[in-house]
Amino acid sequence: MADSLEGTQIPAFNLESTEGKTVSSADLRGSWTVLYFYPKDDTEGCTKEACSFTASLGMFQKMNARVYGISKDSVASHRKFIEKYGLKFPLLADPKGDLVKALGAAKNPKFLAALLGLPARDTFLIDPEGKIAKVWRNVDPEQTVNVAFEELKKRV
Repeated sequence: MADSLEGTQIPAFNLESTEGKTVSSADLRGSWTVLYFYPKDDTEGCTKEACSFTASLGMFQKMNARVYGISKDSVASHRKFIEKYGLKFPLLADPKGDLVKALGAAKNPKFLAALLGLPARDTFLIDPEGKIAKVWRNVDPEQTVNVAFEELKKRV
């Protein structure tokens, strides 16, 4: 069953990046983009997921696709996470959870995570026109890369 956001324009956003600049929804235009939301920096599942994206980043880049990880953690926390694990793609900080809420990623199915207001593990494939091509809700952190890449291969 398709997610109701599929086929719609990505909501307008401006988020601070670990690359020292602001990334906006307009910046996503022109190439495929994987936006994946995760609950918290430097936790077990989130680390597995981020390291998987780093290990597979070349596959995405060969298809002219970008990858961004997003959580409510600060840019400083994101930078420590990147340094600790050698992550090779930028992380975006959404401390107020505005994009998390706009994309419905605020519905974390895990009780404690929901209680703490942590984002769900949702992934979005954005097309070069800025439309949401595919949504995966509550993805297994060890499968996110595979499902996103397989879908991208079908569309590029």
